[in-house]
Amino acid sequence: MAIIMDNNFVIAVYVDNKYGVLTRVTSMFTRRGFNIDALTVGETESPQYSRITICMSGDGYARQQLLNQLRKLHNVKKVEVLDKDSLTRELLLIKIKNDASNRQEALSAMNIFGAKIVDYSVNALCVEITGEPTKIDSFIDILKPYGIIEMCRTGIVALDRGEKSILSKD
Repeated sequence: MAIIMDNNFVIAVYVDNKYGVLTRVTSMFTRRGFNIDALTVGETESPQYSRITICMSGDGYARQQLLNQLRKLHNVKKVEVLDKDSLTRELLLIKIKNDASNRQEALSAMNIFGAKIVDYSVNALCVEITGEPTKIDSFIDILKPYGIIEMCRTGIVALDRGEKSILSKD
């Protein structure tokens, strides 16, 4: 029941929206030697809670041990491993060289992937794209030949499909 590919999974953690909670959660990972592949945090539909979305890898035993430890932390309200069919998205900002010799090819690739130019200068283009992590990876691979100057990825945000909310689950 998790987003698992080669032991990868995504955890949604609802916590009190208070100072220091993120530090307590992430330091638990550090103390136990777990590596976080991606981490996003933001206020939820209820301002009193924040949602931490963590993407990581580990075997079944390590995963279960980690989940049990997370649930014991003060200020953690709910911990859920998301289903494999959950919606996952990521944002990428990527700056590439603006070169007249290959500009049309780069613009065609951006159009095919549904990317948007957010800054244009004589020497560089800054592009925004959202989608599943595999789409983001493919887009980066397509743009490499055009000269990547700089890029920044947000990490995964994810929600279960349908009406359910992890706060309302038992």
